[in-house]
Amino acid sequence: MELRHLRYFVAVGEELHFGRAADRLHIAQPPLSQQIRQLERELGVSLLTRTTRSVELTPAGRAYLQRAIEILDAVGDAGGQARRIAAGVEGRLVIGCVGSATYSLLPQLVRALGESLPGVEVGLRGEMLAPAQLEALRSGALDLALLRPPVVGEGIFTETVRRDRLLVALPTNHSLAGQTELTVAALRDEDFVVHAGHGRSTMSNLVENICADAGFVPRVRQEVSETSTLVTLVAAGLGVAIVPDPTAALDIAGVRYVPLAPAALGIDLVAAGAQRSPLIDNVLAVLRDVAHRV
Repeated sequence: MELRHLRYFVAVGEELHFGRAADRLHIAQPPLSQQIRQLERELGVSLLTRTTRSVELTPAGRAYLQRAIEILDAVGDAGGQARRIAAGVEGRLVIGCVGSATYSLLPQLVRALGESLPGVEVGLRGEMLAPAQLEALRSGALDLALLRPPVVGEGIFTETVRRDRLLVALPTNHSLAGQTELTVAALRDEDFVVHAGHGRSTMSNLVENICADAGFVPRVRQEVSETSTLVTLVAAGLGVAIVPDPTAALDIAGVRYVPLAPAALGIDLVAAGAQRSPLIDNVLAVLRDVAHRV
């Protein structure tokens, strides 16, 4: 049995006339009749009652017609889905994101993907440090990572999404909270709340380096893994923190954000993946647009 047998039978079953069915299929009537009889022999049942004046479906034929239509529709749907997946407009992917972008860029990206690529199911893993994202890319747990450079890993592609200015997060009652700008040197005597160090966080390394450039070693009071926890500890008065600008979208009471001077101090946000695909390329196109608007 081949799919053409089902197509031939559906045409006859719907037209209830071999001549009209043959015209619909653009074949001659005798081969059509032969194919239907071959199908009946293979099934071992009569699907049609034929007379010189009419063609009628048997009870078995009526049941078989319904299932044949469903099968042909499913085959058509499968082909359409395969083409949509190949074009990158249908499928599923999981996106990881560093904490600072989890609260600003990620919600806008998900909304834009829902509008531009409604056939794509998006899974999210926010508040992930860069090393964890890279490991998840290598294992296949993530398809796309949004993280801070440097990105080290064989076979990992990267694309810079944008550059974010750095801010100082301070308790609102801090003596420096009323400033319009702060230099790193002004933080020399402060306790710091930082992301987990020892190579686990790009931001931790950045804070250490810019403080070293200003001539001091930051006095770290707390190390945390999540940006939301970091800002909460600042609000509790346990220290100050240097964070990327998007962190300000995490509106926690008791925290004031002051730009860090000079304005050139910043950090890139990078998209990374283990392999390119039409789906990844389509998502990156939406990401570029969102990143320039947020």
